[in-house]
Amino acid sequence: MEYFLELSCSGLVRASIYALIALGYTMVYGIIQLINFAHGEIYMIGAFVALIVSGVLTIYGFSGFSILVLAGLIAVIYAAAYGYTLEKIAYRPLRNAPRLSPLISAIGMSLFLQNYVLLAQTPDFLPFPALIPDFAFMEPIAHIMGSPELVILVTSAISMVALTVLIKYTRIGKAMRATQQDMTMARLVGVNVDNVISMTFIIGSVLAAIGGVLVGSYIGQINFYIGFMAGVKAFTAAVLGGIGNIPGAVLGALVLGLTEAYAAGYISSAYEDVFAFGVLVLILILRPSGLLGKAVKLKV
Repeated sequence: MEYFLELSCSGLVRASIYALIALGYTMVYGIIQLINFAHGEIYMIGAFVALIVSGVLTIYGFSGFSILVLAGLIAVIYAAAYGYTLEKIAYRPLRNAPRLSPLISAIGMSLFLQNYVLLAQTPDFLPFPALIPDFAFMEPIAHIMGSPELVILVTSAISMVALTVLIKYTRIGKAMRATQQDMTMARLVGVNVDNVISMTFIIGSVLAAIGGVLVGSYIGQINFYIGFMAGVKAFTAAVLGGIGNIPGAVLGALVLGLTEAYAAGYISSAYEDVFAFGVLVLILILRPSGLLGKAVKLKV
């Protein structure tokens, strides 16, 4: 039973990170039907910014949890600026172009950001400091769940609740829902669609950066390529839950994270990706639109 709880905790941690990244994919797709393949690189850039800032803060005498908070805050601001710039330069000029054009642009931006960080930093893995302290109250269950896992789960939960509140109860959230339902009608009733789309990219980038900082501190190392695999897994979670559906992205991340953890623990870590994508294929065969996705009826 204890081993099962350990695996469940590991799966929930994976799911939390996947969900933070998947929400960015699903929000952007829900509004402009674009798969932002450069989103994983925003996650990677957030981790690198946090690494650099944490090193500077350490030199100036900061320590412990204060470094995590300040480095995370600066990483979030930096990633938000990247997300905004990405949308404005690479996607907005192609908004009315054939569907393939922005897709190619997204892949191009992903490769550009990877190589930009590769040249600016190093191809090797860099050690990331353990910024999350050990909490005394976690000692009785430290063999099942440690302080880093708790911080990741709580931070992810708070981020998702905050996003839900923003989408449902704020002015920008209502504008985002209106734009998702009918962009043309939203323009007619006075919604600034361009600002809404930019804000969507910013929010998704903020969530991805939070995930990058938490994972860097949890795993203890990062490199320029971490965004690619994280992006693939998060995109898989978004599709699994129903691309464009926010609760679906969270549910898809939960299914994917737990599947990987149980497969690695009970079978072999070498086959965790096989089982994860096997579950994806099975679910899409049974529900082509995803777990919570809705089938779209086309009028002929």
